[in-house]
Amino acid sequence: MAKDLPANPDLEKVSDLYKKYYLEYASYVILDRAVPSVLDGLKPVQRRILATMFKINDGRFHKVASIVGETMKLHPHGDAAITDALVQVAQRDLLIEMQGNFGDPVTGDRAAASRYIEARLSKFALEVLFNPKTTEYQDSYDGRNKEPIVLPAKFPLALSSGIEGIAVGLACKILPHNFIELIDASIAALKKQEFELFPDFPTGGTADASEYNDGLRGGRIKVRAKFEVLKKRQIAIREIPFGTTTASLIDSIVNARDKGKIKFDRIEDHTAENVEIIITLSTGIKSDIMINALYAFTDCENSLAPNSSIIEKNRPEFLPVTELLKRSAKRTRALLKLELEIELRELEEKWHLSSLEKIFIENRIYRDIEECTTWENIIKTIHKGLKPFLHLLRREVNDVDVARLTEIKIKRISRYDAFRADEYIKGLEDRMKQVQRNLRQLTKFTVKFYESLKEKYGEGRERKTELTSFDKVVATKVAVASETLYVNHKDGFIGTGMKKDEAVFKCSSLDDIIVFTRDGNMKVVRVADKVFVGKDVIHVAVFSKEDKSIYSMMYRDGKRGNVYAKRFRIGGVTRDKEYAISKGTPGSRVFFFSVDKTEEESPFVKVYHKPIPRLRKLEIPFNFAEFAIKSRGSQGNIITKNIVQRVARATTDEEEAEETVDPEAEQKTLDLDN
Repeated sequence: MAKDLPANPDLEKVSDLYKKYYLEYASYVILDRAVPSVLDGLKPVQRRILATMFKINDGRFHKVASIVGETMKLHPHGDAAITDALVQVAQRDLLIEMQGNFGDPVTGDRAAASRYIEARLSKFALEVLFNPKTTEYQDSYDGRNKEPIVLPAKFPLALSSGIEGIAVGLACKILPHNFIELIDASIAALKKQEFELFPDFPTGGTADASEYNDGLRGGRIKVRAKFEVLKKRQIAIREIPFGTTTASLIDSIVNARDKGKIKFDRIEDHTAENVEIIITLSTGIKSDIMINALYAFTDCENSLAPNSSIIEKNRPEFLPVTELLKRSAKRTRALLKLELEIELRELEEKWHLSSLEKIFIENRIYRDIEECTTWENIIKTIHKGLKPFLHLLRREVNDVDVARLTEIKIKRISRYDAFRADEYIKGLEDRMKQVQRNLRQLTKFTVKFYESLKEKYGEGRERKTELTSFDKVVATKVAVASETLYVNHKDGFIGTGMKKDEAVFKCSSLDDIIVFTRDGNMKVVRVADKVFVGKDVIHVAVFSKEDKSIYSMMYRDGKRGNVYAKRFRIGGVTRDKEYAISKGTPGSRVFFFSVDKTEEESPFVKVYHKPIPRLRKLEIPFNFAEFAIKSRGSQGNIITKNIVQRVARATTDEEEAEETVDPEAEQKTLDLDN
């Protein structure tokens, strides 16, 4: 019936409105908030802050609160968002100079209130980021002011500082790169040479960038803290992984100790100008094992997933960092060309006006207008006086040029120095030739521009993060065996919280435990406070996938079946799944179980039959070494079809050995219990 109902046009209109509003909101967040532009590498809020600081720049520091207030004329969001963005840009120590407490990204300390701190643009920012002559402007959000569409950035800012942002259905995470390496790579790109780029983090540390994937989605980079072994029982963290703070790192280390994964006596934070976290190890813990454990269980090792997304032509694009740098170098070259062309036009205009002024004064053309009574006659008379000298100029003389000549004051004419005028014009000509030469050799000029940036601002900006390759740290191998495992053989429980039951061995909280029960079953479980594994436990041990132990077992199939013997290895298993190591018949019972490290350790046993009429041979000697080692699923070979009373380990001289019931021991003697 519902299919025959007519559609509701009002509901369709509401649905269309929601779709429209959602797309508009998503587009706004992507384009105007979260993702940087490919042209200048800045988010809109960062661009507005820097543009405002340039507008009010007078060489002195300004209160951050004042800067934020001015920026709010351009930015549609509140002061908190602007303050946070300004502090983040300033902490990168490239575009903004700081005065006051701007916090510390290493320790996680926040900046002081905006009314207490001051900032100004750095010399580097003034050189590479601003030029009103090459900047396009648009109306601000309320139409009262003008703001730059993009800044004429002549440096790959997005790659230098790194940028993160989360939009609707889109995320951006461009990791920071080294200042000097970006300049070298830009020069290589201009020369069409091959180059590689890898992140360099302000917190230092070490990094494995073998899977960086040029910054695209799917790539990954591992970062680690840098350690120093101080003395026998102390290690120090000197540099921390990117994305952490000293406070969060210490918290992760303490949490790992509380969970029993690592063990140490004391941790102290001595961080001041440089990071220094001192860890005092517990007795018996080696420093190299502890460092690997810190990598495995704490934030001393992190994995970062880059996502190089950028705005190009009003839409998000995913571009590798090498491509971003190539486009930045190409744009820098284009901006420098535009600046040279503007400068050349300005020089030509200055040369024209200076030459025109020289002709006007030296040839006393100003005297010809003394008798003129109208403005039109003045303009006409000057044009007539300049006519014999027009061949000396490079363009036509218009009425605007003539009007400028009439504005020259008599005092200036009387003090006119022809020699100085010639020197000035000669200097303009020399500069014009230099600009024209730079335009002809634009790539060479751009390379020199980058080299000058490196010379002026590269000092102290050497690589901080050491690039290396990491060996994989297996958590189970470095976990501290700080837990005691207890077992209740009869009821079939094991765990670290069963302190009233039998203690069997030490283990870590990450270990897997293998358990065998008398009914011929096996299970692998994770260490827990208490877990049921099956009644009548006969063997418990820590399990490893690399374990090559050989298991020897003799069991009865069912309640009255044949007795089998087998030798096997475990192989791969699924945790918490029960496996039958007998034939799986209900009522099966294990008589003998042994664990041996090598084939030479295979046991020699005696099988004792239950005395019955006409059974002459009550004892059967049996050597497991005569059997081949098979998989755990094999049923084994038949030893006897008679009723077995017991099985005991014996020496090669057929002397019976002492029986044991120790659950940790590798020798087992089990009585038949009908």
